[in-house]
Amino acid sequence: MENLWSDTEAEATVARYGGHGIGRDVALRVYTTRLLGGEPRLVLHGGGNTSVKTSMADLLGDETEVLCVKGSGWDMGDIEPAGLPAVRLEPLRRLRALDALGDEDMVNVQRSNLLDSTAPNPSVETLLHAFLPHAYIDHTHANAVLALTDQPDGEAICAELYGSRAALVPYIMPGFALAKKAQEVYQANPECEGLILLKHGIFSFAEDAEDAYGRMIDLVTLAEDRLGTGTGRVFASAELPGSVAAPEAVAPILRGLTSLRFDGADGRRRPMILEFRTNAAIRDYVDGAELGRYSQIGPVTPDHAIRTKPWPMVVPPPGTEGLDVWADTVREALAAYRVGYQAYFERHNDGQQTPRTALDGMPRVVLVPGLGLFGLGNSAKTAKVAADLAETTVEVISAAERIGRYESIGDADMFDIEYWSLEQAKLGRTEEPRLARHVAVITGAAGAIGAATAKAFRAEGAEVAVLDRDADGAARVAQQLGGLGLGCDVTKADNVEKAFDQVCRQFGGVDIVVSNAGGAWQGRIGEVADSVLRESFEVNFFAHQNTARAAVNVMRAQGTGGVLLFNASKQAVNPGRNFGPYGLPKAATLFLSRQYAVDYGADGIRSNAVNADRVRSGLMTETMISERAKARGISERDYMAGNLLHREVLAADVAKAFIDLALSPKTTGAVLTVDGGNVAAAMR
Repeated sequence: MENLWSDTEAEATVARYGGHGIGRDVALRVYTTRLLGGEPRLVLHGGGNTSVKTSMADLLGDETEVLCVKGSGWDMGDIEPAGLPAVRLEPLRRLRALDALGDEDMVNVQRSNLLDSTAPNPSVETLLHAFLPHAYIDHTHANAVLALTDQPDGEAICAELYGSRAALVPYIMPGFALAKKAQEVYQANPECEGLILLKHGIFSFAEDAEDAYGRMIDLVTLAEDRLGTGTGRVFASAELPGSVAAPEAVAPILRGLTSLRFDGADGRRRPMILEFRTNAAIRDYVDGAELGRYSQIGPVTPDHAIRTKPWPMVVPPPGTEGLDVWADTVREALAAYRVGYQAYFERHNDGQQTPRTALDGMPRVVLVPGLGLFGLGNSAKTAKVAADLAETTVEVISAAERIGRYESIGDADMFDIEYWSLEQAKLGRTEEPRLARHVAVITGAAGAIGAATAKAFRAEGAEVAVLDRDADGAARVAQQLGGLGLGCDVTKADNVEKAFDQVCRQFGGVDIVVSNAGGAWQGRIGEVADSVLRESFEVNFFAHQNTARAAVNVMRAQGTGGVLLFNASKQAVNPGRNFGPYGLPKAATLFLSRQYAVDYGADGIRSNAVNADRVRSGLMTETMISERAKARGISERDYMAGNLLHREVLAADVAKAFIDLALSPKTTGAVLTVDGGNVAAAMR
């Protein structure tokens, strides 16, 4: 493992934070914490922690010895000084005299000694940092170290490898007891450079930041060298079908089957977002003949269990033929997984002083032989976390099996961690937005209405995929929203199908489609060229059919229903002079919306349309607005607000209509008018 310390970067960090009143020791603590957090083989997603002992002035101006330790909710990869809350050190050290300390009391004493009462909770391992004497302490879950400790003879392997350089601490759940034991082990080995926490991770320490960081790198490198550099197959391969289905065909099935929880009386499902991963190492792992053994042993470090569950779900390889039959086997595997999880919960919940409430029994990682793995979460972010941790698990278990036989902590210890209130607090319990867990696809997304609609769905918690013929425009909108942007000519069915395949690979499926792409062709209907009319039909009708057909195929594979939303325009019911080339295909699209409602309602797929008119910066260009206003002898504003309410209609108003329809679970075949009041365009 490479040592990335740079004197130049270290001093630049000190100078940068010094301008904000941050001392050199804390600035260097931030610098090396980021170095550690930027290496995924050491730290992932909030794991690990660091600290520095220093002095700071309290509210009265008195210099106080403090421990600045990583706070809950902060990631080491991008930590700031605020992520290292300062805790008065002496009261923490005095706790060493206690024989026991409950978790709630531990948290209380740590918070009560914060210099800033608004700071985040100090790490659950704060007392371990406090009880050791060193100025700088680093803690990671290094993959290589875990591969050595996660063995039946892991203690002997580490003792032989590290000798006096690192002392060994037996597995104990984080908290007061672990802090006491770590101090005891250190006192018996005062010359050591670090501690190896069996089946948990590694600590290094020193009196300055560079040495503590360097010792971490050196100790992990020793573990890497011990594991060797073998790149061949680790696992004997199982027999696989001659051809395996693509992930975009498999993902919607998995997504539908894992969305079995419901929201109240309206029957709406709460689907998961999926993230697919595959590479040579993952394939070697999931294709292994003994996958059912080594994948079900437990997490490589206890911290992972709260995000991945104690075990992944393993499903059979999906052949390209008979995916319906494969779906039935997955359904059976899921039922068995949930029964097994409930039995695990009941087995370890019995006898608890404070009985726990069972978490949902849905897997967060699915292993698919012949394909790869999927991470599952309530958002793209949490699905990515699960997939990242699953990849780390593959790396650690593969390395462990290369030199021996993988072993994890026991079920009882896993339960204690998974249901530990201090670990669960990391996940938060905020109320989900109304469209969380949903995937929305918006076409014509580079235009004003499409961009406003994508923004509105993202604000409601949906993951968004934006499609537009203008690939750069789609990418720009997606970047602003943290979504997926795809260049796509929606008039070409194969382009649309490929785009939906990419959406399924990215998020696992599709729940909502806003078919918004359009163009305003003009001309007197008896004189317009057939080529103009056909071109308008391609964009204003066939593009909607291509989009809806691709969406319905995905939605039916999921089996969870869905929502189709069409931008129909008032031209569908209220023809405008010289707008026949635009209005005719829009009328067909309005009928298309209702036809989908009729044909796919039994699948739980709703289909509705929005009838908008005179939308500022919509299909009506500023030139068109100016010409029409001039022809009527009124101002542009009076023309745009020429409705019953005398109010202009904005792209955001149309976006809100799409949101309202998406959130109306018992409305289908409807047309929602957004025009400020235009009696001529009213549905009748």
